[in-house]
Amino acid sequence: MNALTLQIPPSLKFTDEEFEQIVQFNQELRLELTAGGKLIIMSPTAGETGNRNFEIYIDLGIWNRKYKLGKAFDSSTGFKLPNGATRSPDASWITMERWEALTTEQRKKYLPLCPDFAVELVSESDDVEDTRKKMREYIENGLRLGWLINPKDKQVEIYRIGKEVEILDSPNSLSGEDVLVGFSLDLEVIFS
Repeated sequence: MNALTLQIPPSLKFTDEEFEQIVQFNQELRLELTAGGKLIIMSPTAGETGNRNFEIYIDLGIWNRKYKLGKAFDSSTGFKLPNGATRSPDASWITMERWEALTTEQRKKYLPLCPDFAVELVSESDDVEDTRKKMREYIENGLRLGWLINPKDKQVEIYRIGKEVEILDSPNSLSGEDVLVGFSLDLEVIFS
C-alpha cells in the first residue's frame, strides 16, 4: 500500500477530537498520525493483501472466541499510543483486563493504549523499513508481541518487549507464546 505523508507544521498540533473530525470527513481514507505530528494517508489494501489480512482475522477471531482472554481488532481500529501517535495495526489484540479498565467513552474512540499484540502485513507496495519503524514504535509504547509478516520474502520478524528482533525464514506457523496462549497462525495460506 502506498502511503503519503503530509507534513504538519510543528506549531500545529491536532487534538484527539480534531484528528477524529479529519478522519470522519475522509472516511474513504485510512489515516494515522505519528508522534511527531505527521499525517499518514494510506491507500486501500489490494486484493491479495486484503485476503491475507482476512485470513489472519479469521484465525485470531476463532481463537479469541474460544478462549475469551481479550478483544481482537481489525485494521480500521485506531490506537492512541502513549507517545501521542494514533496507529492502526493490520490486526491487534488486548487483554480482557485492559479492555475492562477502559471507560465506555474510551471504548467508543481511538483506544488510549498500545495493543498487547499486533500484526503488520507487508504488501507489495509497502516500504519494509517504514513498517519496521512502526513495529519498533509499538514496542517502545508497550507492545508485548508483534509480527511483521512479509509474504513476498516468506519471512517473519518477531518483536518482543525487551528482546532482539527474531527473524524467521519460511516458518510454517507462528505461536502466540505467553501473550496469546494457545494461539497458532498457520502461514501456509499467507505465504501461498
